[in-house]
Amino acid sequence: SKQRFYQSSGINAEYGYGMSLRAAQRLTQCGTRFVSSSFTRSSEKAKHPGSKTNFTDELQFLNPHELPSVPTFRVLDNKGTFTSKDVPEIPDSKLVEIYKTMSLLSKMDKILLQSQRQGRISFYMTCSGEEAAIIGSAAALEEEDTVFTQYREVGVFLWRGFTLHDIMHQCFSTHKDNTKGRQMPIHYSGKKINIQCVSSTLATQVPNAVGYAYSNKIRNKPAVTVSYFGEGAASEGDVHAAMNMAAVLKCPTLFICRNNGYAISTSTEDQYAGDGICVRAIGYGMRSLRVDGNDFFAVYKAVSEARKVAIENSCPVLIELMTYRVGHHSTSDDSTAYRSIDEVNYWDREDSPVGRLGRYLAKNNLWDTEQDNTYAKECRKEIMGAFNLAESSLKPSPYLVFDDVYDEQSTQLKEQRDQMKRHLAEYGEHYNLDEYDLD
Repeated sequence: SKQRFYQSSGINAEYGYGMSLRAAQRLTQCGTRFVSSSFTRSSEKAKHPGSKTNFTDELQFLNPHELPSVPTFRVLDNKGTFTSKDVPEIPDSKLVEIYKTMSLLSKMDKILLQSQRQGRISFYMTCSGEEAAIIGSAAALEEEDTVFTQYREVGVFLWRGFTLHDIMHQCFSTHKDNTKGRQMPIHYSGKKINIQCVSSTLATQVPNAVGYAYSNKIRNKPAVTVSYFGEGAASEGDVHAAMNMAAVLKCPTLFICRNNGYAISTSTEDQYAGDGICVRAIGYGMRSLRVDGNDFFAVYKAVSEARKVAIENSCPVLIELMTYRVGHHSTSDDSTAYRSIDEVNYWDREDSPVGRLGRYLAKNNLWDTEQDNTYAKECRKEIMGAFNLAESSLKPSPYLVFDDVYDEQSTQLKEQRDQMKRHLAEYGEHYNLDEYDLD
């Protein structure tokens, strides 16, 4: 009956995957169909190579302003109460662990932000306000899923086992930094936990993710490749090329867009005129959905289901997580220049993703204020322990600059290395060599 309804109403069955008949009927009733219901259609199909439609004898424009916006999927309201029956099944112990990771991330952000203001690290970006979008999506993935992050997803690293020591050594560029001090702070790399290295350049990771997903498809590997990006990065051409390639080649890719309201200082009102990011997927021929990114349960459920769809159908899925960037874009930004304090305070105090999950746990006797206060002290002690150790650690050897340029050092590189060694032997007193690991 569902298939017959799709055919009679003009909905491509491919896009109805997992949709109940009632949901499909509501979809057509509200007018969100790919072709306006007021078109008079001929029984004759158009034969053009790029066409998949019938002919019509009416000239009529599609007007996006006459169609309702795509709704935002929510499971838990900001009071910690379920509003949907579509609740993911998550063990209580895992829920508490997720909450603790979100809290740890929030507290670590505050300390590292303050340390940058004190001149102790050179740069930082917080995840404040986006903890559920980041940790919630990470928790719904599997270890075999390869992740390409943008730069605000350190929570994914934390959830997969990246330690506070790993984070601190990278931010301080010490000799224990696995990127060998070559990256600016927050540009982490997690090969052992299946996360590709963070890159500053916007959206370049998105087509890379699609290529990786295509290789998984060729090898019949049952996994998805995940690409995170913000709504600002969605304006980059790389995102459009990647989505089109993923849809055409049917690559099992999850595109996770964090729509946090601002591309640095540019608000969404000045970024796009359409209905956000998720609707763009329709033009490329892929499934998509919009989710309350401050609702951990909704994020977890959406990513879990999207992962199943992507693997079972070997196809891409776009998820738009609606959230809010409470912090400045980075330590190089002052967001008070383009938004009000009242706006920030609302999201920080009234609709905090950490607070929302915490209220749910408290209402269900899984967590309480005393535990929260005790854990906050434990977090600070652990964070500051890793912080102080990294701050006092040696810097990487200057000779590492000659490594990893080629698989094996060329003759020219060897000569340059020897020249540097002779230079430091003669003029080493003019450098702070005691701060570097020269062993």
